[in-house]
Amino acid sequence: MKLGVNIDHIATLRNARGMNNPSLLRALKICEKSKIDTLTIHLREDRRHINDKDLRQLKKNSKLPINLEMALTDEMIKIAKKIKPNFICLVPEKRNEITTEGGLNLEKISKKKLKLLLTICNSNNIQLSVFINPRKKNIEIVKSFGIHAVELHTGPLDRNKVNKLDIKKINEMINYCYKKNLIVNIGHGLNFSNIKYIKNRHKVDTVHIGHFIISEAIFLSLPKVIKIFKSLIKL
Repeated sequence: MKLGVNIDHIATLRNARGMNNPSLLRALKICEKSKIDTLTIHLREDRRHINDKDLRQLKKNSKLPINLEMALTDEMIKIAKKIKPNFICLVPEKRNEITTEGGLNLEKISKKKLKLLLTICNSNNIQLSVFINPRKKNIEIVKSFGIHAVELHTGPLDRNKVNKLDIKKINEMINYCYKKNLIVNIGHGLNFSNIKYIKNRHKVDTVHIGHFIISEAIFLSLPKVIKIFKSLIKL
């Protein structure tokens, strides 16, 4: 299981003062030195953290493959076509949400826009995935779209008392994706304590973690948090 680190929250902190600190490029160098596998960034429509300039600078300077999280909009498709990240993950966005609240509603997305994005991805060797709730119906729809990767929403594991049924369902859906020959990624709400609930991690390609790693780095430092997480996700 590989590690993807989302550095959006560093930009959130920077934007609170409207200056240049903390530096995203400095965070990038630490991530490179710590040998993470993927740099994840979410360019939201409201630009509440990462902005367009950040995306251009990170793409220009990163030695790490970049995973761009984005909504399926005309604007974001144009940006993706220009930037050409290594990976794209389609995520839902609600203007008033604090963070992503669940998986994408696959029955309501624009098939026309998805077809256009798929064409761009296939032409530029970009791996496209979709952030979905761990349900068989969603997985079947992804397969029907011709998409070869998913990111399963693991938010239910981020609770004071984790429901055993949620643990079972997430692990079962990891197995189901794997059997369907989908590349399986996981993410949202994962931390030092609940990563243990992922039992079949040899079937997971990448775990994407943002808020916990950046917030825990306040106390332990970014390199140390990454080091601990890398040790926890080893097979």
